[in-house]
Amino acid sequence: MVAPRGAWNENVAAFPTLTDRYLARLIVVPLVATLLLAAMLLLLEKMLRLFDFVAAEGGPASIVWRMLANTVPEYMSLGVPLGLLLGVLLAFRKLSLQSELDVYRAVGVGYGRLLRVPYLFAVVLLLVNVAIVGWVQPVSRYSYEELRFDLRSGALGASIKVGEFTRLGSRITLRVEESRGKGEQLSGVFVMAEDKQGRSIAVTAAEGRFLASATDPEAIIFRLNNGRLVHDAPSYQVPRVLSFERYDLPIDLPAAEAFRGRGDKNIERTIPELWQLAYGGAAPPDKARSAEANLHFRLVELAMMLLLPLLAVALAVPPKRSASSLGIFLSIVIVVTYHKLSEYAESAAARGSVDPVLALWLPFLIFAALIGWMYRNLALVPGGQPIGALERGAAKAGAAVRRLFGVARRRRPELGQAAVA
Repeated sequence: MVAPRGAWNENVAAFPTLTDRYLARLIVVPLVATLLLAAMLLLLEKMLRLFDFVAAEGGPASIVWRMLANTVPEYMSLGVPLGLLLGVLLAFRKLSLQSELDVYRAVGVGYGRLLRVPYLFAVVLLLVNVAIVGWVQPVSRYSYEELRFDLRSGALGASIKVGEFTRLGSRITLRVEESRGKGEQLSGVFVMAEDKQGRSIAVTAAEGRFLASATDPEAIIFRLNNGRLVHDAPSYQVPRVLSFERYDLPIDLPAAEAFRGRGDKNIERTIPELWQLAYGGAAPPDKARSAEANLHFRLVELAMMLLLPLLAVALAVPPKRSASSLGIFLSIVIVVTYHKLSEYAESAAARGSVDPVLALWLPFLIFAALIGWMYRNLALVPGGQPIGALERGAAKAGAAVRRLFGVARRRRPELGQAAVA
């Protein structure tokens, strides 16, 4: 059969055509929806754990949003490939279920021509993921760890919990009965301070507030109003008691430990930094091996994105007279399984159990061969159906389960009637 002239022109026409724009609209909606849904679910789970962590450390609630922002690149590095996969798969599945795919093929527009738009998406998203995995994610991961360190060390400011004893440094204890104005006005104040010479003061005051010191940037002033002070020292026979209307108590800020530099972990290194560490010859063998494993892990994850359009198309087209969603489920299982397998291979290569190149690129080649076979079977073999056998197996398994439950439901009334008799 000879394809009509219009179909031939569609097949070789300048890009993009009406078909390309139609496919782009079909891909964009599930792609964006998958990215948003995955981001919301992952960030919601992370947000709950971060609120618990920040509350336990006594830090400000605003730090949670900064920490969440630094986790977005890590989640997007996996969310972008999944979005691409499901976007292409759902678009071609719709074309197949509505018989539009048969029409395109009948007029001479094959899978190779239809894959132009998916591969345009794949290349653009690949470049985005290269930027995320290669540069953005390492820096954001370091910023996340720095915020955790600052929170644990108190550099971000610990909140004073009402009704509880709070340590300020190593020698000052504070307790307040009430806090107003976001902590600016404290009421019912008790302060206990001591120094290395054994001298101590105990202060109770009706009100108090923290002020910056005008003379010493390493200290703050705790201004107390309407209270009583008890001063004791080893040389005093009797502690001295003082009533005051206003008393300024200087508090030395604890020395903040500097956070380590970026690059202490492989996940905090950019791709050029990993390459230099792995093949520059200056790093110890264990660090070089670990960096090489992480470098190839990132590269195979990026290379896998170029195979996702083929995998999506191969699993998108169900057998005739079938609307099963097995292909969607199987595609997600394949991508997640490959990701976890690559993580395990990276861990084994970092320990020195296997060569990093062999451990990470051999599974990639196996998956690439499997995906290539599935696509070839669909696109080039007459009547080929990569998931046909799986569809038939799933249908038989479902029928067996229905028969089993049907037999179980029939037996229950019989047992009940026998018991009554």
